[in-house]
Amino acid sequence: MKDYKIPAQTRIGHVHLKVSDIQRSLAFYRDLLGFELVAMYGNQAAFISAGGYHHHIGLNTWHSKGASPAPENAPGLYHTAILYPERKDLAAILQRLINEGYPITGTADHGVSEAIYLDDPDGNGVELYWDRPSDKWPTDEQGKVIMYNRRLDMEGLLSLLNHDQT
Repeated sequence: MKDYKIPAQTRIGHVHLKVSDIQRSLAFYRDLLGFELVAMYGNQAAFISAGGYHHHIGLNTWHSKGASPAPENAPGLYHTAILYPERKDLAAILQRLINEGYPITGTADHGVSEAIYLDDPDGNGVELYWDRPSDKWPTDEQGKVIMYNRRLDMEGLLSLLNHDQT
């Protein structure tokens, strides 16, 4: 049983979140982050995506309408990670968050990626990140990938918006 390996091409297709208020969640995911509304299921669920996919994120109030956020110290989802295709795209969303005054809970350079952390209106963690090309990932002497938490060069990231570089 433990010899089974999931196929390398497997991807996580979507996340479905319990939220307390659909419109407030749409204001965050659609209006702030820029996802497109694909479908509504009455006033209880919304499905949003990037680039015309059927949905990357489902939002529903089926069991959570008007509820308080889950306790931080309870089991559950730590964060949803949203992968941006280019470093400049990450810079653009960082600038948007700054312009809108949306609270950023953290940033990091993980060696393999650069990340911005925030919470959605229901306290669900959200990571916005960009992966470095795999040939740029730090490795040890045996070639194993090394990940770390270092300070994100936010100024360098934002400078991409004024220059033609990645």
